Amino acid sequence: MKRKVAFYTLGCKLNFSETSTIARDLVDEGFERVDFSEKADMYVINTCSVTDNADKRFKSIVKQAQKINPNAFVAAIGCYAQLKPKELAAVDGVDLVLGATEKFKIANYVNDLSKNDFGTVHSCEIQEADFYVGSYAIGDRTRAFLKVQDGCDYKCTYCTIPLARGISRSDTLQNVLKNAAEISAKGIKEIVLTGVNIGDYGKGEFGNKKHEHTFLDLVKALDTVEGIHRLRISSIEPNLLRNETIDFVAQSNSFVPHFHIPLQSGSDAILKLMSRRYLSSLYVDRVKRIKEVMPHACIGVDVIVGFPGETDERFLETYNFLNELDISYLHVFTFSERDNTKAVEMDGVVPKKVRQKRSKMLRGLSVKKRRAFYESQLGSIRTVLFEAENKEGYIHGFTENYVKVKTPWNPELVNTLQQLKLNEIDEEGMVRGIAMQEISTTA
Repeated sequence: MKRKVAFYTLGCKLNFSETSTIARDLVDEGFERVDFSEKADMYVINTCSVTDNADKRFKSIVKQAQKINPNAFVAAIGCYAQLKPKELAAVDGVDLVLGATEKFKIANYVNDLSKNDFGTVHSCEIQEADFYVGSYAIGDRTRAFLKVQDGCDYKCTYCTIPLARGISRSDTLQNVLKNAAEISAKGIKEIVLTGVNIGDYGKGEFGNKKHEHTFLDLVKALDTVEGIHRLRISSIEPNLLRNETIDFVAQSNSFVPHFHIPLQSGSDAILKLMSRRYLSSLYVDRVKRIKEVMPHACIGVDVIVGFPGETDERFLETYNFLNELDISYLHVFTFSERDNTKAVEMDGVVPKKVRQKRSKMLRGLSVKKRRAFYESQLGSIRTVLFEAENKEGYIHGFTENYVKVKTPWNPELVNTLQQLKLNEIDEEGMVRGIAMQEISTTA
């Protein structure tokens, strides 16, 4: 009988793409992949280190696996496994902890799935994470996350990612295109590009800082892949989002008018404390340029509240900056202290209750911004890619510019592109559409 393996992924799209690749490798080694809620011989948890909440969730997920099968082998991989391997190995029920490079060779470590009294650690020094492993995830039948880059050379004072993932390095253009073609062959219509710092695409392996290709080269090449109807840039630093890329996306065959651009703070004083590589004026320029060439574009923003030194005045700077900016929604992160970062030692610590209050204010602003963006799209005709789930009698999908749309459930709509007129916003804040026609996907 085949041994069964189940996966649980915490964190970002990049983690999901890597989980999928590691899962495919184990299937090739003779395992059968099952859902995490099912009984398995081995449970693999891909960890995240961005917030302390992700750290805490790890223990509850291990307990979840043990409830399903107390005799199952439990392996921890990913960013937190690289940063705190001994901590994870000490969690009751954990048998194996694999670091940044070892996770891609998991089959070498799991021949014997007998339980251990203590977790075994196989973790490199992060300087050794200098090679690149390409990956992609197929979360459902409609879209895939394609990893194009890994690691980061930036030294933001709050961030542990360089410690967890190593230096910036990229996939070859040839391999990215090969993976995109594989995704297309599976009938998937949308690819989301992912990485740690994808605007830095082109840096080679082994610390080679020479860019073989630029991010613009990547975008232009992917635009020619047959069968992929949508390409979406997941997140890109404002200082690496060039005018040439924005202009290309505006007239592209496949790239959609949706950008997610981390800001982190609207206060230049805080941006400097964070060691970000731009000031708020550059961010304004990026948003203006996008809206000039794509007035209907959706722009998402990452922002951190409660960073050390964020006084009431500096927080209001951020709030007012975002309120006046022509953006569509926010991802709000409450600052949490991470070991081995400069921010931990900074003065001006913001009390946790104040952080929570500020987070709530910005989440409220995000609701207002998304509503205003959705209202601006009413009456327009957009293309919706429908997903597979039946939610209370409705099928959901996203327009090219990331408006979430619902319409009465019809299984024939799954994984199809439909032209809809955006008609009204319902009480849940979603847009209802009136069907116009299906878009031909054979061209």
